[in-house]
Amino acid sequence: MSLTITSNAFAPNGAIPPLYTCEGKDLSPPLAFGGVPAGTKSLALIVDDPDAPDPAAPRMTWVHWMLYNMPTATPGLAEAIKSSALPAGTREGQNDWGRTSYGGPCPPIGRHRYFHKLYALDVVLPTLARPDKPALEKAMQGHILERAELVGTYQKSR
Repeated sequence: MSLTITSNAFAPNGAIPPLYTCEGKDLSPPLAFGGVPAGTKSLALIVDDPDAPDPAAPRMTWVHWMLYNMPTATPGLAEAIKSSALPAGTREGQNDWGRTSYGGPCPPIGRHRYFHKLYALDVVLPTLARPDKPALEKAMQGHILERAELVGTYQKSR
């Protein structure tokens, strides 16, 4: 069985409901994990948007949420999960708004893709001081056993 990440809030490559965006309550969506491979010591999650600012002319990948050192038995994350309710030992990285919490889709123009990437790692990473995405990816380098991905899309209604 391969590593999986799913959500009952949106289908793979489907539209993310407004509830989880800046036009709604900006809540984190419910996520379910499965198929964690043998030898996994921790899980990491990176949610990002490679279509920023405009899908017709992307210039950057915008980071929405980063978690690392999630325990391997973590079955997923509940909707609207708060930092205080994250699984024991889970650490947060800094998103591109400069905070450590979830920041939902809020594309300035067009329909963007949001990649929810789950990593199975063969180590528990050292505690990093509010890492940004490059720092977390560097720490994970050489330790990724498997990766799963869930893509959702969103376009503002106004």
